[in-house]
Amino acid sequence: MSQYTKRILITGGAGFIGSHVVRLFVKKYPQYLIVNLDALTYAGNLENLKDVDQSPNYLFELGDIKDEVKVDEIFAKHSIDHVIHLAAESHVDRSIMDPLAFVKTNVLGTTVLLNACKKNWRNNFDGKLFYQVSTDEVYGTLGETGFFTEETPYDPRSPYSASKAAADHFVMAYHHTYHLPVIISNCSNNYGSFHFPEKLIPLMINNIRNSKPLPVYGKGDNVRDWLWVEDHARAIDTIFHKGKTGEKYNIGGFNEWKNIDLVKFLCKLMDKKLGRPLGQSEKLITYVTDRPGHDQRYAIDASKLNRELGWKPSLQFEEGLEKTVDWYLANEEWVKHVTSGEYQKYYSDQYAKR
Repeated sequence: MSQYTKRILITGGAGFIGSHVVRLFVKKYPQYLIVNLDALTYAGNLENLKDVDQSPNYLFELGDIKDEVKVDEIFAKHSIDHVIHLAAESHVDRSIMDPLAFVKTNVLGTTVLLNACKKNWRNNFDGKLFYQVSTDEVYGTLGETGFFTEETPYDPRSPYSASKAAADHFVMAYHHTYHLPVIISNCSNNYGSFHFPEKLIPLMINNIRNSKPLPVYGKGDNVRDWLWVEDHARAIDTIFHKGKTGEKYNIGGFNEWKNIDLVKFLCKLMDKKLGRPLGQSEKLITYVTDRPGHDQRYAIDASKLNRELGWKPSLQFEEGLEKTVDWYLANEEWVKHVTSGEYQKYYSDQYAKR
């Protein structure tokens, strides 16, 4: 038991961002025990961690963060003293179709974890930490100018962002009420390897490769700030080790793109990679009815993280996109495995009616 200097529970560690965080911590910190708790729902996949699943400082626990008995059991069994909480329902479209699932996982599940920390750490919080990984979507939407800062008031516009905002509020409430040591980070849109193909970039890559329509909401003029997932994992590492208890940190890629410009860039890049005539893939773009409550623009001001903790993105967006495209083209079997029957039904329900 005493061979590890930290015993970290990472929730949602088989998911997109979580698997990158697990991989980084397992490889970088052999002196830490990393326990990955994941329910392995449609977007959780242990294939994402095949390169570390035999590491001596890594353990996987199958379970749901809403299950109080299971969570308490894991805390006791592994003497957990730190939590990095990534497990969440995270897709806006799905939240519009089924809001209650997001309330249950994102709000109730987070509170179950907070209770477990309070109970199992028995108010002896020295050397302990609950780190909540959140999203920039809790801030709402921006006009053509301005940025989200750590002081921006919460103004969620979708069931997903509302559930994450509520979870963040519970985290801070436990900090103020029980003095639980917590940190929250709010990140912009992530992209990179192992991203489930319901999200914009992997969806477009997969559809371009298979010459399927490229569904773009509205006019495609919604703006997002994009962050390479491995840079996000590095930021989480930095905040976990250097961040101040009770603080919030925004993580952004300083990369604002209109959705339509991003899709057209991907079309050109894929035409080049696939040896197709330039412009062929762009003909696949199909404009579909806009999403209800679709936020116009997100833009993160990550200067606090840079100024206080020294983090900044390592990649320019175009370079990161090329790495991402190369990974998906080289891992077609992974895409086939994760696009299960459930995903195909979701895709049909979401876009066929447009």
